[in-house]
Amino acid sequence: MNYTAEKLEKSQVKFNYTVDKDAFNAAIKQAYEKTKHKYAVPGFRKGHAPQKVIEGMYGQGVFFSDAVNELIDSSLAELEKSADYDFVAVDSVCDVDMTEDGGVKYSIVMVVKPEVTLGQYKGLSVAKKAVKVTAKEVDEKIAQEQEKQARLIDVDTAAANGNTVTIDFVGSVNGEKFEGGSAENYDLELGSNTFIPGFEEQLVGVKAGEVKNVNVTFPENYQAEQLAGKEAVFECTVKAVKVKELPAIDDEFVKEVSEFNTLAEYKADVKANLTKEAEEKAERDLEDEIVEKIVDASTVEIPQAMVDREAEDMVHEFEYRLMYQGLKLDDYLKYLNMTREQLEDQYKDQAQKTVKVRLVMEALVKAEDLKIEDKEIDEKIEKFASDSSQTVEEFKKTLHKEQIDYIVTSIMNEKLLAFLVKENVAAKKSAKKAESEAEVNADDAKVEEKKPAAKKTTKNTAKPATNNNTHKQNKHDPQKDR
Repeated sequence: MNYTAEKLEKSQVKFNYTVDKDAFNAAIKQAYEKTKHKYAVPGFRKGHAPQKVIEGMYGQGVFFSDAVNELIDSSLAELEKSADYDFVAVDSVCDVDMTEDGGVKYSIVMVVKPEVTLGQYKGLSVAKKAVKVTAKEVDEKIAQEQEKQARLIDVDTAAANGNTVTIDFVGSVNGEKFEGGSAENYDLELGSNTFIPGFEEQLVGVKAGEVKNVNVTFPENYQAEQLAGKEAVFECTVKAVKVKELPAIDDEFVKEVSEFNTLAEYKADVKANLTKEAEEKAERDLEDEIVEKIVDASTVEIPQAMVDREAEDMVHEFEYRLMYQGLKLDDYLKYLNMTREQLEDQYKDQAQKTVKVRLVMEALVKAEDLKIEDKEIDEKIEKFASDSSQTVEEFKKTLHKEQIDYIVTSIMNEKLLAFLVKENVAAKKSAKKAESEAEVNADDAKVEEKKPAAKKTTKNTAKPATNNNTHKQNKHDPQKDR
């Protein structure tokens, strides 16, 4: 089939096809063979009526649409194989008409990947943030481990915020118990905002053995629609009031939570780990800032079809994440009173940015002619195999095309980011500064190691902690990695 191509606006190419009479008649014949069983003709069994008979009964153009569709499908298949264009989507089929010689003509408008005009991407003045881990950060990290080792101790005092109460509770609306409104031996930390607003506050001051009626109103947007906006009463039987006892941070504590024997050794290790984490984050932040600058300086006219497809992919990804949590997207949307289309619309701005980043990154790879060697793929596969405790041969058997594509893409991203950082002059200077600071941190650690080990202290029962944090509702904001 002959065609001519003409570039249109918004990354579109129009392919104009002309099919001669003989080729079109062959398509008509093919359409007849595929659809003849649909037509009932008196005197013939279904599927056995001759083409001319069917055309005489149903009209000369009875097979026209099917024949044209066959030709269009064939044209699309050929276009997909073309090395001259990088197609994104089919925009439309138009201008379908008969030719004077009895053939047919039609046009296919395709959306192609747009061209990117790169901005500056070498010699950018982006500096890597200096990394410094303070003694306060080390103490806070150790305090988190201390919290994990805390014990709950029964007390005879009245419950306060930060205490944990063990309760049996039975909920009712208008005197009727409702499903899911009862539990026994439930440990509730007061001030944690685990229960609906107003519930925990009414248990402040209770003692073990008391029975307390808690009066609450379910939020208007409560997930269980039958309870939304309803007033309820929970009869709570207080089984126990407990306070948190924190262990003393000393050498004995260190031996319990780590492989070290002294607090000084443990602190040095915590500082080293925090420094490593901070260095990795600083490196990621540097890469992100460089990419952001390059993307902002680059121009590209992104077809709407690419944005729509990316938004659809984001919704699919979100749907999979919900599935892993045992939830369904339809239920989630129903709870938010939202349609799938509306959710996709919310992703459009993010999708636009994601597509632009991807197109600019691809343009950078092409501009610098970056290549991936088989050796690099083998090394990455070996690492993945090792991480999954499999041999390379075993791991390769489990690989699908999508996974291989992911491996190749990840290698190229790493290579491109390494190139961009290398070309960043400010990054080179800050790297030297970071090395100097690392040496200072190492010297500090040595000095700290020479300090005498902390004396063992007696464990004291901590005072009940008061939780004054205002509860914040976190709305899910799904984001695709770049």
